Amino acid sequence: MNVPENKIPFRKRMEFEYGVAKQVTPLVRRLVARNPSSFTFHGTNTYIVGHGNVAVIDPGPLLNEHLNALIKTLEGETVQRILVTHTHMDHSPGVTPLKEKLGGRVHGAILREIPKGVKTAESIEYSFSPDEILVNGSLIKGDDWTIEALHTPGHMSNHMCFSLLEENILFTGDHIMSWNTTIVSPPDGNMGEYFSSLERCLLRGENSYWPAHGPSIPDPKPFTRAYRNHRRMREGEILKCVDNGYHTINEIVGLLYKHLPEKMHNAAARSVLAHLEYLLEKGQITIDKTNIENPQYRIN
Repeated sequence: MNVPENKIPFRKRMEFEYGVAKQVTPLVRRLVARNPSSFTFHGTNTYIVGHGNVAVIDPGPLLNEHLNALIKTLEGETVQRILVTHTHMDHSPGVTPLKEKLGGRVHGAILREIPKGVKTAESIEYSFSPDEILVNGSLIKGDDWTIEALHTPGHMSNHMCFSLLEENILFTGDHIMSWNTTIVSPPDGNMGEYFSSLERCLLRGENSYWPAHGPSIPDPKPFTRAYRNHRRMREGEILKCVDNGYHTINEIVGLLYKHLPEKMHNAAARSVLAHLEYLLEKGQITIDKTNIENPQYRIN
């Protein structure tokens, strides 16, 4: 694949039917939840790994239709493990009813504690409590499958990707998606961590990525490099904005994201904030909090 350095080769064509699990690899089935939106594309992809004794990755949101389809798909099989990439409300709330109906031990990572009084714009399931806490390198084994956990903070502090070793594929959750860029939203989202997690993926050798929204990514390294370079380009644009007198987040969003529908500007503002916090961390800009509701950023 010949991809320009910062041009992301998005893939949006996806064959699926709500309520029907599709065999996408010899060991993997995909079931799409009916929760389409500007942030979830067609909906959340729930993956079933293995046959007979299975692992379920991201049971999804609280949707009876999706839960019932999952139960029907797994009739005659045993859910050994339930894995969660992260605890946004479109990924983890389905864990509890699935476990109540079909059992299975729940595996996931713990969210970084957010200081009291700090606002978050995200929809997070704070009550998530796994049976087993995952760390980088954790192995989860079934009869015909082995999954390695890869800690990829950035989108969320507890974000995990999962490598299916038998097929050399990586379930990327919301860390790397085929149809759009990922939102990094402070205080839990962290742009510095996100860049580091992208580099961690680039050091690996999986043949394809299977995100939690949208179709698979068959040539992941060029795609991930383009993803990373797009973020670097955006960081440079934001730094240039600050240098040219655009000192607030709203001013920067109005300039860089004027092509986006206004309903997406809040999400864009979260990503701009994440970039600004990373630039602050690196000492490239300073912040004036005289107006705490609308701080100003300046070149250091």
